[in-house]
Amino acid sequence: MPHNHEEGDTAPVGQVAQENPYASRKKAYYALVILTIVYSFNFIDRQLLAILQEAIKADLLLSDSQLGLLTGFAFAAFYVTAGIPIARWADRGNRRDIVALSLFVWSFMTAISGLVNNYIQLLLARIGVGIGEAGGSPPSHSIISDIFPPNKRASAIGFYSMGVSVGILFGFLAGGWLNEFFGWRVAFLVVGAPGILLAVVVRMSIPEPIRGLTEKRQVSNQAVPLGQVVSVLWSRRSFRHLAMGAGLNAFAGYSISNWTASFMIRSHGMTTGELGTWLSMTIGLGGAVGVFCGGLLADRLAPRDQRWYAWLPALAGFICLPFMTAVYLVANPYTALLMGVVPGILFNVYLGNTIATTHSLVGLRMRALSSAILFLVINTIGLGLGPWSIGLLSDYLEPQLGAESLRYAMLYLLPAVMFWSACHFYLASRTLRRDLAAAPD
Repeated sequence: MPHNHEEGDTAPVGQVAQENPYASRKKAYYALVILTIVYSFNFIDRQLLAILQEAIKADLLLSDSQLGLLTGFAFAAFYVTAGIPIARWADRGNRRDIVALSLFVWSFMTAISGLVNNYIQLLLARIGVGIGEAGGSPPSHSIISDIFPPNKRASAIGFYSMGVSVGILFGFLAGGWLNEFFGWRVAFLVVGAPGILLAVVVRMSIPEPIRGLTEKRQVSNQAVPLGQVVSVLWSRRSFRHLAMGAGLNAFAGYSISNWTASFMIRSHGMTTGELGTWLSMTIGLGGAVGVFCGGLLADRLAPRDQRWYAWLPALAGFICLPFMTAVYLVANPYTALLMGVVPGILFNVYLGNTIATTHSLVGLRMRALSSAILFLVINTIGLGLGPWSIGLLSDYLEPQLGAESLRYAMLYLLPAVMFWSACHFYLASRTLRRDLAAAPD
C-alpha cells in the first residue's frame, strides 16, 4: 500500500523526492500564484466594506463606532478565534482542501452581505466572512514553506503577502465605481461571486505538498499540542517583540485602509469612484511593492546578518512617520493622497519578514499553528482595536470638531502607534540570531 506522505510519513528523503508533486519549479510557482490570488480575494472581500461604508452608514443610519466594530473588532474576534482550530487541522490534515473550503465560505458570505436589511444582519454576514477568512492564510503559509527552501521563503511569503495589497487595490477600485453606478448592495454581490469559482480551481489544480521536503527533514506523524507551540514561541524574546511590532504596525495599516476613504470624503469632499482609483494605487499598488520588495531585500541581506529580518521593518516604520503626519495636516486633497504614497509602500514591509522568521523559529509541524498565533496577535491588536479605536475617538471628538473629528482621531493615534511598532522590531533584532539558532526540528 502506498505511503500517505501528506500526513507526514518518515520515508527516506530520496524516496519522497521521487513522489514530490512540486519537483518542477513551474508547479511551485503556479501554486504560489494561485494562493496569492486567493489571498487577494480575502482582502477584496474585506476591503470592500471600507470604500462602501459611507453609503452603508447613510442607508442603515450607523455611527462611526458601529462602523469601526463592523470592520474591526467584531470581524477580528471571530477571525482570530476560528484561526487556531483551523490551523491545528492544517498542521495534520490536507491544507489545500482547507483553503478551498474557506474561500468558498467567505466568498458566499460576502455575496449575501448585499442582501441585508439592517445592522445586525450585516454584522452577522461579516462575522461569517471572518470565520471563512480564518482558514486562508495559516494553511497557505504552511504550503509555501514546504514548497520553497528557507533561503527563498521570505521572498515567497512576501510575494504571497502581495495578495493583501492586490485585494485592497481591487476592493477600492471595484467597490468605488460599482457603488457610484449601481449602489453598495450590487458591489457585494458582484465581488463575492468569483471567489466561489476560484475555490473549485484551488481544489482541482493544487496538489498537497510533502511536509519538510525542502529542508530534507523527516517529519513525525504526531500533532504538536497547542501549548507546546505557544511555549516555544513565548520562550523566544525576538518573537514577542516581532508579534507586538507586527500588531501595532497592523493597527496603523488597518486603520488607514479602513478609514482613509471616509476621511477623504468628509474632509475633502471626494467621490467614491475617484477616491477608489487613488487609494487602489497608493495603498493597493504601493503596498504590493512594499511587501514583495521587503521580503526580497531581507532575503538578500540576511546572509550577511539575519537581523535584517527585523531591522528592515523597524527602518520602514521610522521613515513612515513624517509622511503619515503630513497626510492629516495638509489642506489639498491630492497633496494628502501623495503624502500617503510612502506609508502605502512601507506599511507592509514587515509582513513577509515576520511570517518567514516565525516559521524559522519553530518546528515543521508547528508552522500553520505558529502563523495562526502570529495572526491572532496581529488581528487582535491591528484589525480588532485599530479601526474601532479610530471610530470611538472620532465619535468622542465629533461634538467639538464636527466633520473634522475623523481627521484628528487619525492624526492623534496613528503616528504614535507606528513609532511604537518600529521600536519593537528593533528590540526583536537584539535576540533574533540566538533564537533562530535554538529552533527545534
